[in-house]
Amino acid sequence: MIKATWLGHSAVKIEGSKTIFIDPFIKGNPASSCTLDDIKKADMVFVTHYHGDHVGDAFFICQKTGATLVAIHEIAVEAAELGIKTEGMNIGGTVEVEGVKFNMVSALHSAEKGTPAGVVIEIDGHRIYHAGDTGLTYDMKLVGEFFKPELSFLPIGDRYTMGIASAAKAVEFVQTKRVVPIHYNTFDLIHNDPQSFKKMVGNLAEVIVLKPGEHYELN
Repeated sequence: MIKATWLGHSAVKIEGSKTIFIDPFIKGNPASSCTLDDIKKADMVFVTHYHGDHVGDAFFICQKTGATLVAIHEIAVEAAELGIKTEGMNIGGTVEVEGVKFNMVSALHSAEKGTPAGVVIEIDGHRIYHAGDTGLTYDMKLVGEFFKPELSFLPIGDRYTMGIASAAKAVEFVQTKRVVPIHYNTFDLIHNDPQSFKKMVGNLAEVIVLKPGEHYELN
């Protein structure tokens, strides 16, 4: 069983045979459902891109728990200089860490360092897609055709990422069975209604609207 928890904004915690954090923006995140003191265990931390609301507390969590940081090469180099265990990679590549596969896929966005990315994580027989910050891109069709993710986390907040209409189109491209909307309502500039997204997706996929701290289980 996989337990996938939305921690607020784009931060996600995946628990199975290993515990993985994606974009753990905790401190300073008004939508965060936990504090750094609550995080006792992590095996891997994946960062989609170098913006403060995504790198967040990744380095701190790795230093605290001994977790391995998996990220685009430039972020991994910076983390390694701090003594953090790292697995640097680039788009199109796959890295396996303790039996978990991280497949780095493209994202259409900007970054202060390195290149923005998404990730398809393969853990315990399941495939989970986290799109990171991205606009709608035809590359998402490849994600769907090649990886066939069971569960996807897609941004819907607009302005800096996809909005509701383009995110609904992304669901069609990715061919995911289940989708959790993320990266919305953290700040006023990215206010959006997940129920409108759910309505627009319709029968394309099961839309799972979570509150920060709530989880979904894959069996």
